[in-house]
Amino acid sequence: MSAETTRDEDRQERPGTLGEPGQELNLGQATPPRQAATVILLRGGSDELEVLLVKRTEKARFMGGVWVFPGGAVDERDGELAHRAAAVRELAEEAGIALADPDELVAFSRWITPAQVAIRFDTLFFLAELPAGQEPVIDGEECVDMGWFTPQAALEASERDELTLVFPTIKHLEQLGAFQSAVELLDYARGREVRPVEPKVVLEGEVARVLLPGEPGYDSD
Repeated sequence: MSAETTRDEDRQERPGTLGEPGQELNLGQATPPRQAATVILLRGGSDELEVLLVKRTEKARFMGGVWVFPGGAVDERDGELAHRAAAVRELAEEAGIALADPDELVAFSRWITPAQVAIRFDTLFFLAELPAGQEPVIDGEECVDMGWFTPQAALEASERDELTLVFPTIKHLEQLGAFQSAVELLDYARGREVRPVEPKVVLEGEVARVLLPGEPGYDSD
């Protein structure tokens, strides 16, 4: 079954929007994606797995009110070192967590916004353990709330409309839910090849559907 932009399969969306904040469609020439980096901050050790989500201010022009993993745009430089530096910076700015060594970040995934979406990012997602003796603190301006969640609890809160989540966050939480602890997840991710994932938007009448590579219809023109 194809991935949906919403968990309500009967929901109808007008052409030109995916029904998510900041996700207007662009059916013309694709916008080049901006480089970005995101940190999935973990706690729980070998006992459990919880991840940190922060809520963007409602005043934000892009993704206002959405719960996300801390992250942001990368300076106009190429390479993973620039992404790691940006990830460390954004984690400090948005969650008050200081990572001493960018090399401690574990690359987990790379997601590219569909070519059919107006605002696009090419984002590296990193995993990091909560450093001993530190606790996240939001700035109250860019991020106005935060919480630790098991992946399943975050998805269930989204189902109850208690959290607003967007498609990439939902799909990552679904992946993370397969792991029983932070240690198990990190062991899996270390040394694994990270391959880019670029979803595709398909308009079927009034419905905008998001397909992942390998799903039926993804390779159709």
